[in-house]
Amino acid sequence: MKKIFLVVCVLQSIIIAAQKKTDPTTFAKSILPDDLKRHLYIVASKEMEGRETATPGQKKAAAYIESQFQSLGLIPGNNGSYQMKYPVYQDSLLYTSVQVNEKTFELDKDFSINIGQSNSSIYRFSEVVFVGAGIVDSTRDDYKGIDVRGKVVLLLAGQNQPQQGQRGGFGNQFARIDAAQKNGAVAVLVISPGFPRQQKTSPKGNMYLNSFQKVVRLNQFQVSENIARAIMGDDYDKAKAGSFQPKTYTANAMLSFTKTTTDLQSSNVLGVLEGTDLKDEYVFITAHYDHLGKRNDSTIYYGADDDGSGTVSVLEMAEAFVKAKQAGKGPRRSIVFMTVSGEEKGLWGSQYYSNNPIFPLEKTTVDLNIDMIGRTDSSRHAGDSLNYVYVVGDDKVSSDLKPISEGINKKYTKLELDYKFNDPNDRNRIYFRSDHYNFASKGVPIIFYYDGMLGADYHRPTDTPDKINYALMAKRAQLVFYTAWEMANRDAMLKRDIKLDVPPRGF
Repeated sequence: MKKIFLVVCVLQSIIIAAQKKTDPTTFAKSILPDDLKRHLYIVASKEMEGRETATPGQKKAAAYIESQFQSLGLIPGNNGSYQMKYPVYQDSLLYTSVQVNEKTFELDKDFSINIGQSNSSIYRFSEVVFVGAGIVDSTRDDYKGIDVRGKVVLLLAGQNQPQQGQRGGFGNQFARIDAAQKNGAVAVLVISPGFPRQQKTSPKGNMYLNSFQKVVRLNQFQVSENIARAIMGDDYDKAKAGSFQPKTYTANAMLSFTKTTTDLQSSNVLGVLEGTDLKDEYVFITAHYDHLGKRNDSTIYYGADDDGSGTVSVLEMAEAFVKAKQAGKGPRRSIVFMTVSGEEKGLWGSQYYSNNPIFPLEKTTVDLNIDMIGRTDSSRHAGDSLNYVYVVGDDKVSSDLKPISEGINKKYTKLELDYKFNDPNDRNRIYFRSDHYNFASKGVPIIFYYDGMLGADYHRPTDTPDKINYALMAKRAQLVFYTAWEMANRDAMLKRDIKLDVPPRGF
């Protein structure tokens, strides 16, 4: 028995030594421009409809990525499934109306309502309370001496509002709605300019993640001066001039709003290549595969660079690592290839994963995130514009990141590593704008690879696969591959010795 144990130990040592000495160049060079192009013309095709989160186009893209992971023989990353689904909700307007003294007013002609921020209800009020601007702060209280509990309040938008530039300032509409709710009102009518509306209310609201809220807001109707006069009569013009005090009006006001909520669902796609002696530790390679979808049901936002380029690079790196394993040179740590959706909505997919990790975050040594590596930055005038990549985040969380990254690049790819977006004063706040952030915020070291294409075709229908520099894209993907190889095979996980300073994200 002891002899068998010794033989196993010796064999394992030989395997580990071989993994450390293996030259990954052969496998890195299997990441080819033509293969990237083939994948990208599928991922960023008309059939994928712009891949907006929780739409049929996004689900087609997820199915394609899953089929590639499956054909490579990767292990499904979510307990037997390649997809990690998460809920996405969207509200649809069924009916809404405003009536005052039996006169019915039309949506968009005389009132509007935010579908996502409103709740199905029918209210019939016999009184409407005018509260001026509805301001409550250290200098005034427009609700003083007025009982609005269980009532509808009417207020003027933009009247005598100090612009404090904060959520608590009454230049912010939410603050005035909060004040109405705290005083017990159950609905708010906000007299607003711009009626009739030129842009009609969409029958569908914005998508959102959380259907259960800590605080349910009261319904807020933006209403025209016609509705204000129907309630206040000639008093409205005095109030508009700022010379009228709060008052309760006798008026029969019926406010109706009905919507339905659909759980659309979206998903991240995960494939795993199991490691050897360190298989319970993980290297993540990530990209987001969603984009902006369609507008007016006809204009497609193809998202070839953003982030079709990262998505197909993940596919090619997965294939390269599989080839290494088939040659007996597989990684010591397990590698998780994860493409996420929801990035364009606010990093939803990576947020869901980081809050519900399948693999322990404390055992995740690094996330190498790729978001746009197929184009060039037209504003970059120094250095070689055809041989660079922006490297972001290698100076945060772990002091191991930069020396490994620079050493690998110097040895293999010799790209110009540009650290422009590591600047704490970067006005674009790039570090906080892609999916690596949700790993970093949990203490996982990250490196983000990026081409800087913020102008030209960024978030436009013209971000198409014919504009990609496939040779440069392949070289950048090879850098990520070499870096992942090193991090998957080194003895120790990356240190976590730099505290991440996280200012308010503000985007």
